[in-house]
Amino acid sequence: MSSCISYTATRDRCYRRSFSSAGLRSATIGLHGGATTIHCWVPRLADPAKSSLLLVHGFGANATWQWDAHLRPLLAGFNVYVPDLVFFGESFTTRPDRTVSFQAECIAEAMDALGVERASLVGISYGGFVGYALAAAHPDRLERVVLCCTGVCLEEKDLRERLFVVEDVREASALLIPQTPERLRRLMQLSFVRPPRGVPSCFLSDFIQVMCTEYVEEKTELILTLIKDRKLSDLPKISKQTLIIWGEQDQIFPLELGYRLNRHLEGNSELVIIKNAGHAVNLEKPKEFCKHLKSFLIDSSSKTSKASQKKCHFVEGLKKVQPPSGLLSWTMQTRKPNVWSMIRNSIDEKPLD
Repeated sequence: MSSCISYTATRDRCYRRSFSSAGLRSATIGLHGGATTIHCWVPRLADPAKSSLLLVHGFGANATWQWDAHLRPLLAGFNVYVPDLVFFGESFTTRPDRTVSFQAECIAEAMDALGVERASLVGISYGGFVGYALAAAHPDRLERVVLCCTGVCLEEKDLRERLFVVEDVREASALLIPQTPERLRRLMQLSFVRPPRGVPSCFLSDFIQVMCTEYVEEKTELILTLIKDRKLSDLPKISKQTLIIWGEQDQIFPLELGYRLNRHLEGNSELVIIKNAGHAVNLEKPKEFCKHLKSFLIDSSSKTSKASQKKCHFVEGLKKVQPPSGLLSWTMQTRKPNVWSMIRNSIDEKPLD
């Protein structure tokens, strides 16, 4: 495409305007004495009556591309924060650490700088790796966790045993950080059950030029570090209540990894499998994806809050008649319906994670 007319750059500006019009503003947080910069979309005016929610993107384009379709439904119930992970969007570091633990610490320190003490978290693919690391290291900072197509239970040996469509880490990196239209087209085919058809190579080249040419070496190191010597036995268990969402036909992180993660968390999680969807389930089935987020993050939070209120009122009433000790021990769960607005379903113009 002509260098003066970039569809991808124009689309990116539209997403930024969409975030701004939704009530968010662009913020930059300096960490580690200026060695690290984290960019984050934050509420223009946070509502103290609302809980906080972190939306963490995966590989692909920056955060606005991956979360735009889900932003407004979530803003109704949360103060939403949407960071760019290090080496994505406008975030970067001069430090050599490429682990998900480092990414998680950067998010935690950015939360501190923004005055966010606790939040729920939704992580897509690589963003789920970071979210899992954050939940393991700082369980007190998170309330609920949603992991979407997040292969945290993968092992390096899975590559040798042909669980994946790639045979080694280098091939995985070349696929996830495409540098040619052919590789990007292949990534689209693997990420969607029904990938967009007939996309001209010039549009794919334009997307690569705008979204995939910065920090290629650093992103490759992120993937190499993620998989090297990885063993399930080394993965800590997180204590936070967790929703696992998976596309039934995911070819990037096969569904077996979803079952594996659900077993690993030993009853502290729920696995939701979305039919006729692949790795990009949040883009391919956005309404169904949002429905599950709503049920877990908003309805469940509402029922817990109302249960606590009922419990407090009941306790106050019982205290008036001085009940014997031990009488006031119980668990309570309720559900409250909530109505969301409809969201756009235009996956043919959206990037992959």
